[in-house]
Amino acid sequence: MEHNQLKHLIDVAAGRVPADLVIRNCRIVDVGAGVIRDGDIAVADGLIAGTGSYEGEKEIDAGGLYALPGLIDSHIHIESAFVTPEEVSRLLVPYGTSTIIADPHEIVNVAGLDGLAYMLDTAAEAALHIEFMLPSCVPATPFEHAGAVIDAEDMEAPLADERILGLGEFMNFPGVVYGDSRVLDKLIAGRKSGKPIDGHCPGLAGRELCAYASAGILADHECSTAEEMRERLSNGMYVLMRQGSACHNLEDLLPVVTPLNSRRCLLCSDDRQPKTILTEGHLDDHLRRCVRFGIDPVTAVQMATLNAAEAFGFRDRGALFPGRRADINLVNNLRDFRAERVFIDGVEVARGGRYLPEVKRADYSAVKSSMHVRDFSAEKLKLRLKNDRVHVIDILPGGVVTGKGVARVTLDENGEFVYSPDQDIVKIAVVERHQETGNVAVALLRGYGIRRGAVALSIAHDSHNIITAGTNDADMAFAVEELIALGGGVVLAADGKVLTSLPLPVGGIMSDQSGEWVMQRLIDIHDTAWHELGVEGDVEPVMTLCFMSLPVIPELKLTDRGLFDVTKFDFITVEADEG
Repeated sequence: MEHNQLKHLIDVAAGRVPADLVIRNCRIVDVGAGVIRDGDIAVADGLIAGTGSYEGEKEIDAGGLYALPGLIDSHIHIESAFVTPEEVSRLLVPYGTSTIIADPHEIVNVAGLDGLAYMLDTAAEAALHIEFMLPSCVPATPFEHAGAVIDAEDMEAPLADERILGLGEFMNFPGVVYGDSRVLDKLIAGRKSGKPIDGHCPGLAGRELCAYASAGILADHECSTAEEMRERLSNGMYVLMRQGSACHNLEDLLPVVTPLNSRRCLLCSDDRQPKTILTEGHLDDHLRRCVRFGIDPVTAVQMATLNAAEAFGFRDRGALFPGRRADINLVNNLRDFRAERVFIDGVEVARGGRYLPEVKRADYSAVKSSMHVRDFSAEKLKLRLKNDRVHVIDILPGGVVTGKGVARVTLDENGEFVYSPDQDIVKIAVVERHQETGNVAVALLRGYGIRRGAVALSIAHDSHNIITAGTNDADMAFAVEELIALGGGVVLAADGKVLTSLPLPVGGIMSDQSGEWVMQRLIDIHDTAWHELGVEGDVEPVMTLCFMSLPVIPELKLTDRGLFDVTKFDFITVEADEG
């Protein structure tokens, strides 16, 4: 801040000169004192000068609307909305979100540090404050091929960049717990930077959780039970209570929140698709759920604002305090939290649900689709087995955790798996698409419900290789080949024909179109999957499948190198021992 700007701010705060903007007649949600009070908000040079009674060069009458600090999503992946940063800004800001803490590990796993540079440059054009963490796990584990490898030495320069907030979610929790040398080097790089290190440790407990927390890891967004949440709070970690498109943990965790521990509780979405955003909102949806459950409204607002700011070291936002950014939401009440007017840095950026700034589309040529597949054919999808007792990846409802099941399946005379309509077990395959390794791994999936054709995606967390599931090799191979020709995205096929598709030309994981366009394509994909391919009605066809290759979420997953048991952190065979 320059000398004249500081003097102007102080003069406005002291009432010696008029404010640039005064928002009159607010019901101010004071997250510091924990009260609601009436007053005006004075703004100078994009900062809050004071609250109380002020005169301004420009004045707006809030008419008794509630004034909240701009909402802060403490953990989100932009890429999981299938749109680019400038479009995420357009989607989220009208719901009162002013800041998101984004981990771009999806695009960085595809395009390396070029992907990070693209996200940073694009975010600079958005009204939304997009604060980026440096992905800590590229690849997420050493058990799959990604588009890049980023080690501790590679992290030093990005961590020194003032645009990087900290080190992103440390998904390789076994590497932390057991002191893997390369993992420790990354943690040391993060600690040396003095920036926060975010966490990811589903199911970790006892001494292992103590070991993880002792490494200086700040938070965890993977809590799914009350006991997990309590133990993390007792170990000094912040808990990021998640409500996304794929994972719905918030309402299971709210019973743990008390007046004594609420300041260690934050709100996040992790993954939130356009349809969820456009029909349910963003953090305003979280706030509604909190208040419906019985959480005090001011406490709920704290969890969406001040708590996140303090946890991640923002001293310039998170509250309507003098000297902080004038990120202000005027909402109708503290039940619906409908944002009538939204200000970021003192500028009105949304009104009545409409985003006001011009959307500037960024050049994405540096991260255009990466579809480098070698020697793929239907032959590679064959699954020859030594016996008919097999391990299956069991889809479990309500999240991305999978089960490790055992079943007996039908084999032909050559020992090859044969799909049986009487069993809800189909082939699933991962095709490496970054390094031209030619890797194709095949396993079995139960609970997806598909009864015809195939689905293929280039969205497959976290390395984003191609993943396909289907009832027969011909349709699976056809869907993969069509996906490659499309440049990435989603393809649904049956009987050698494309039924519907979603092109994702930005790294094979993001669209260059609007959120509404993506939503309509996804609605068509869902309807086609459910009604023409027979995918189970309670299974989200895209998000469910794309998490089947995530080898940091228990229990059984498939990478391009084979079937992976997350609890053992090792590969296993498709064949199961006779029990």
